[in-house]
Amino acid sequence: MALCVEDGLGRHDLSCVSPKSKREDLPHVVILGGGFAGLYAARHLYKAPVRVTMVDRHNHHLFQPLLYQVATATLSPSEIAAPLRALLGRHDVSVVLAEVTGVDTVGKRVLLSDGELKYDFLVIATGATHSYFGNDAWAQHAPGLKSIEDAVEIRRRILVAFELAEREPDPEVRRALLNFIIIGAGPTGVELAGSLAEISRHSLPGDFRNIDPREARIILIEGIDRVLPVYPDDLSQKACRTLEKLGVEVRTGARVTHINEQGVFIGTEFIPARTVLWAAGVAASPVARSLGAQLDRAGRVLVTPELTVPGHDDVFVVGDLASLNDADGKPVPGLAPAAMQEGKHAAHNIRRQLQGKPMEAFSYWDRGSYAVIGRGHAVGIAFRRFKQSGFSAWMAWLLIHITFLIGFRSRLAVLLDWAYSYLTFGKSARIITGPSPRLDRLQPTHALTEGGETSAAPESRFQATASHAEPASPVTH
Repeated sequence: MALCVEDGLGRHDLSCVSPKSKREDLPHVVILGGGFAGLYAARHLYKAPVRVTMVDRHNHHLFQPLLYQVATATLSPSEIAAPLRALLGRHDVSVVLAEVTGVDTVGKRVLLSDGELKYDFLVIATGATHSYFGNDAWAQHAPGLKSIEDAVEIRRRILVAFELAEREPDPEVRRALLNFIIIGAGPTGVELAGSLAEISRHSLPGDFRNIDPREARIILIEGIDRVLPVYPDDLSQKACRTLEKLGVEVRTGARVTHINEQGVFIGTEFIPARTVLWAAGVAASPVARSLGAQLDRAGRVLVTPELTVPGHDDVFVVGDLASLNDADGKPVPGLAPAAMQEGKHAAHNIRRQLQGKPMEAFSYWDRGSYAVIGRGHAVGIAFRRFKQSGFSAWMAWLLIHITFLIGFRSRLAVLLDWAYSYLTFGKSARIITGPSPRLDRLQPTHALTEGGETSAAPESRFQATASHAEPASPVTH
């Protein structure tokens, strides 16, 4: 297998960067993405008569379910991530650090930003990204949470908001700095809101002299009529009550219509906030569009029961990029356990093809799912029927996440940090990175006009009243 790159003289094969293997004549399996699905596919091809190459734009596997704890300063990035080469080295997997731009299923090539890669079997596990429902300009004002970079940036915005509020003389601007809005009340939004409430109510009081962090407003906005809509109604209600006890303002049935650097519009109502976080929607990786396969509304590939692209038994799509139903006709959820099972099953079907046997249909075993709502509180369902809430659900969530964490060192470090946080309400990773915060970088207020454009309001650096102009491009989430 050789990597091809282009320069001014054309496209070349560079054997010097080809993954080393003593089995060059064996079928070549290329896995795109080092998340749960890709990692489990690679591991379950160990000792199969194939060569395996994993391609990812990052050099690490990320334990995404705990990403919100990096964003809210409970954990450090290294505690939920591990280098792919270290994880896969003993499994005889080659790792290529590259950006995938598309797939040529006819020529059996993976197209990279700086070359291409030939394959005999392909496993696509490139996951999902943020979806702003056609309002991509909102991304700069309301970052989502999908990567370590996202988490570190969100952590910075949260901590910087308190630092700026400590120095801000204008009470209106200070109040806006202490408003934190989370858009989307699915598991990620609920977890962020609960953790932010704990930071402001328990971790930060006593650290500042000019402000009381307990005065921070944590506002959770959801477009439909309840939080955690994927859970039964009684668990949603319990989650909502727990959030409100923590001090979170829950706004259900509220549709965001505009976001700018000053805050959020819900119809004509304007809520000033310098920190807005997006947890409202996801979209499939754009790699899916290059396959020429039928996609669902979220851009995911409608795969066969065997997890292949229709008409291409050599191309598997797994994880968040795959759209299929379980035995009960319900969509397989975009959760880590489902991705693990799909990755393992794709490897199983590759082995069966190599043996000349027919592939087998995927069967999802739903072990359950949980959403944590702060210290000692969670809701969840185990094995589709056993509802849990409160401390018992939180303990189940903790044990499940520790079990799936990669590496003994990560498990030990996370357990110690959780124990410290539980006993003291302390956040051990309150580190601000990036440029130093400056008050003079706070922009003047901009009120929306009838046309959806902005106009300066020089009389105040921040407008705390509601605008009565209808912003453009209404959206639901």
